[in-house]
Amino acid sequence: MRIAIAYDCLYPWTLGGGERQYRAFAEEFAAQGHSVSYLTRQQWDGPVPTVPGIEVVAVAGRARLHDRSGARRAGPALGFAARLCLHLVRHRRRYDAVVVSALPATNVPAARLALLGSPVVLVSDWLEVWTPERWRAYSGPVMGRVAWALQRLAARLSPSATCHSALSADRLSRSGLRSLPLRSPGLVFPEDHGAAAVVPPATPHVVYVGRHIQDKRVEALPAAIAAARAVLPDLTATIYGDGPTREHVRSEVERLGLRDVVDLPGFVDRSVLDAGLRTASVLVNPSEREGYGLVVVEAAAAGTPVVVVDGPDNASVELVVPGRNGAVARSTAADDLAEAILSVVDGGSALRSSARAWYDDHARAGSVAVTARGVLELIEARAAGR
Repeated sequence: MRIAIAYDCLYPWTLGGGERQYRAFAEEFAAQGHSVSYLTRQQWDGPVPTVPGIEVVAVAGRARLHDRSGARRAGPALGFAARLCLHLVRHRRRYDAVVVSALPATNVPAARLALLGSPVVLVSDWLEVWTPERWRAYSGPVMGRVAWALQRLAARLSPSATCHSALSADRLSRSGLRSLPLRSPGLVFPEDHGAAAVVPPATPHVVYVGRHIQDKRVEALPAAIAAARAVLPDLTATIYGDGPTREHVRSEVERLGLRDVVDLPGFVDRSVLDAGLRTASVLVNPSEREGYGLVVVEAAAAGTPVVVVDGPDNASVELVVPGRNGAVARSTAADDLAEAILSVVDGGSALRSSARAWYDDHARAGSVAVTARGVLELIEARAAGR
């Protein structure tokens, strides 16, 4: 089959879980013998990059996708959707199927309009599905309502949809999706992970990995570290990553007198990050919003249990089995996070072993390749009229 994947970012020119997922989908589709085109925007200098087995098509030019707070800007989203629509109108006979990312949701109506009346199979993939309250908090009272309406429209216009958590599946169904969403078994990259470190580090150590944006609530970590040090005075931490709230995190470190306790190295090479995960006692992700929670999987692969925070928009809690691969904190309050951190550190080698065992079980059934093949089966069934 001739399959197009539409997303405005391409890994590794843009880094992120969604970028990596769609690149992996494209590679797996090609590995299964299909002709694959990746429809994106230009993110590189010079000619279009060569990706083995995949045709990269820049349907739109460069743009700054996020504002200073890390939120998606409406202009580039609308611009990409318009360019995607135009490309699909011009090339609607070129493809048998199109997998379009619903991030942003404007991509889905654009693709549906372009393919109206054609036999092309359209599948929308949902990295996240938000509530009206979340949209208003993210985009403001006016644009938030518009974004919510666009998300509902995208759900209603999706002949078939895929997602990656029970939370997203439920919200899609309540948003007016006219078919049952295909929920993936996981997004694990087994080739990334070797043996795990079962023995805990001699000195207890916390790590955070990710962007420093408002939704990630990284600024809650220094106070939690300070509270946990009341019980474990030798506890230290490394907070990897960067973003708009980095200076807030740094100011909290300074305010609490943790300059010699908490390291803020920014973004680092993958080898450094992998070593940091393997030698940590616990990974703490205080995020209030996750569509899947890949960092939970990556930590467990390293034998490092996790702490996540309960919340209505956090699908990563679905991946945490308390006492097996980590703990779920009640909130980002310093005492709640500290309590969860201490419980995980106290689990020692036994918890590290069970975290890796959880990963092995999850990876067998939930690799990104298995998920991609499930999407292919959905496309084939739709093409056959089943």
